[in-house]
Amino acid sequence: MAQYDTLPIYKACYDFLLRMMHVITHFPREYKHTLGERIQNACIEMVISIYRANTVKYKSQHLKALMNQVQLLYLYLRISHDIKILPTEKYASIVETVDGIARQTQGWINSTEKLRESEQAKA
Repeated sequence: MAQYDTLPIYKACYDFLLRMMHVITHFPREYKHTLGERIQNACIEMVISIYRANTVKYKSQHLKALMNQVQLLYLYLRISHDIKILPTEKYASIVETVDGIARQTQGWINSTEKLRESEQAKA
């Protein structure tokens, strides 16, 4: 088992968390502690899900939780863009990063499902 902090997906999520914490500091006061906090919590939960998935044999539950947080993050970011908190250029850049995390997560899900299927076939 690889150390969770050396995984590319962990690095991407952690860097994204730091980036979003900086972005949230520029949110207007009325959104900083509502929408901003939800974005921050979703990012933190994503990092925690990666850690948890990497420490157990059957990762499916934690990877699905990670994908759930990614979907919530898409929603929060879309709202932030639609109410003009996030400019279009910044929104596009952020969503590209989230897309990369989602692709890595889906790849991890696919590989763990194949591994589990091969284990079941051997049994």
